[in-house]
Amino acid sequence: MTAARDVVVVTGTGGMGRAIARRLGAGHALVLADVRQEALDALARTLADEGHDVHPVRVDVSQAAEVADLAGRAAGLGRLRCVVHTAGVSPTQAPVETIVAVDVVGTALVLDAFLPHVVPGTVAVCIASMAGTMASVDLEVARLLASTPAAELAGLAVFDPAGLDRGTAYSLAKRANQLRVQAASVPWGRRGGRVVSVSPGVIATPMGAAELAGPSGDAMRSMVAMSGTGRLGTPDDIAAAVEFLVSPAASFVTGTDLLVDGGVIAALATAGTDASPSSPNPAG
Repeated sequence: MTAARDVVVVTGTGGMGRAIARRLGAGHALVLADVRQEALDALARTLADEGHDVHPVRVDVSQAAEVADLAGRAAGLGRLRCVVHTAGVSPTQAPVETIVAVDVVGTALVLDAFLPHVVPGTVAVCIASMAGTMASVDLEVARLLASTPAAELAGLAVFDPAGLDRGTAYSLAKRANQLRVQAASVPWGRRGGRVVSVSPGVIATPMGAAELAGPSGDAMRSMVAMSGTGRLGTPDDIAAAVEFLVSPAASFVTGTDLLVDGGVIAALATAGTDASPSSPNPAG
């Protein structure tokens, strides 16, 4: 009798998604999801040529029906080992409304859609950002970000595009991701699963390069220079953290965020610097 396959799901085919798929996919059914068909097909071909069992699925994570279909198709391939949600947009890529739809609503939809398919040992990792750690929200807003139904999130007053610039929207979105993970850890835990978020610093991906070339570039370079490592992160730095979090070694880690920023937040805190929420770190 053939044992059921473990299934690894990775949303987003950018730099982090690629590194994570390579690190986690070997020996498993690897489901890749992205809204960009050409990029999705290209990565699927590359990984298939490298020996991976790849199942590409085009998905717009802001659309509930498409995310539910992704979850059902992944669960149909075998036992759900992990879902790593890297899909997102950054301030240079999209207006406020799209940042909210993809980064906020999309994350909530992914956590909701995969919940019915969680089995003991299933782990979800959502890529947030150190920008979320910088965002300051009061307790009532935090409660709303954590608990508002996914279909109603975009309508929250805190996401009113009339009062937001793109950088602030991105920071709030990533804070929402961190809070959403906290809330999701309980229902996932009841089924034997875990949920965590990873908040990268400034990472050397194409998306990161676009942000460094944008309005926040100088501030981002300054933060990197003052950090303990003094360097940009790599996609492999994030993949290594994710590999630990989905492993049995992290079986007591859930409902929390792992900051993988090279020491930027620590340097800002110890320097007494006012950390600006408009300084993003793109996850791509």
